[in-house]
Amino acid sequence: MIIAAIDIGSNAARLLINEVKTQNKETEFIKLNLLRVPLRLGMDVFTLGKIGEEREKMVIDTMKIFSDLMRIYKVEHYRACATSAMRDAENGQEIIKIVKETTDINIEIISGDEEATLIYENHVAEGLDKDFAYLYVDVGGGSTELTFYENGKMVYERSFNIGTIRLLNDLVSEDNWKEMKEEIRKNINSKKPIVAIGSGGNINKAFSMSKTKDGKPMSATYLKKVYKEINALTVDERMSKYNLRQDRADVLGHALKIYNNVMTWSEISRIFVPKISVADGLIHNIYERVSGKK
Repeated sequence: MIIAAIDIGSNAARLLINEVKTQNKETEFIKLNLLRVPLRLGMDVFTLGKIGEEREKMVIDTMKIFSDLMRIYKVEHYRACATSAMRDAENGQEIIKIVKETTDINIEIISGDEEATLIYENHVAEGLDKDFAYLYVDVGGGSTELTFYENGKMVYERSFNIGTIRLLNDLVSEDNWKEMKEEIRKNINSKKPIVAIGSGGNINKAFSMSKTKDGKPMSATYLKKVYKEINALTVDERMSKYNLRQDRADVLGHALKIYNNVMTWSEISRIFVPKISVADGLIHNIYERVSGKK
C-alpha cells in the first residue's frame, strides 16, 4: 500500500510518501520520498493576517508538484493537513478552494490539539520504558504542541501560539510565555521521572549537531549550551559554522529557546529525538483508518 501525507506548516510544506508492508503480522513503513518546500506562510499571516499573492502562488505551485509526485508513485491514499498559518489566514479557505480546483488535492485545516494528537500516531511511546512519563514537544513555525503521557495514556495535550516564525517576527508576548509556563507547572507532573520526546526539523538539526547516538537522549545542558552559541552568531555565521540553510539558521535559536523553556519549566533533563513528525503521524493515521484498525 502506498500512502502519502502532506503537512502544510507555518514554515514549510512537506510531502512524505511511504510504502506500508505487512508480513508475519509485522507492519513496516518504508520511506519512498520526502520533499520539503520552505513556503514560510507564517511570515505573511502572522504580520498581515493573510497569505500574500507571492506565497499563494508558491502554495499552488507546490501542491501541483506534490500532486504529480503522488501520481508518479501511484499513491493509493493520502491526507493533506494545514496547521497554524493556514488556520489564521483570512484567505486560507479561498486558497484551499483554488488548490482543490487546480490540483485535486483536498486540504484540511486542523486544530492545534489535532496536530498534537497526530504526533502520538507515531506510537513512539509504545516502545519506551513504562517506568517513565513522557512529554512530547513539537515546535513548529506558528505553534508548539505539548502532549503528556503517563502509564501509556495521554493525560494532557495543549497547543500554544508560540512558534519560530512568530518569534522571528516578535509576535510572542510575555503573557504567551507566562501562560505556557503556568500550564506546564500545573499539568506536567508525575511520580515517575519525566523525559521529553522532541519532533520537528529544528530539534532534529540540534540532535545531529550534538553527535548523540541514535536512540540515546540529548541533555538539557547541551541544548542550553548550543542555544547560547547560536544566539551569539549572525544568521550568516550560523549558516557557515553549522552548514545550515538560511531558513533553518534564522529560526533554530528561536526553536531552542522554546525547547529550553519547556524543559526548564517541566524540570526535564533529557530529550529523545526519534525523527518523528506530523507527516509521519498522518501516515500512521491513514494506514490505521484504511486497514480498519481505527
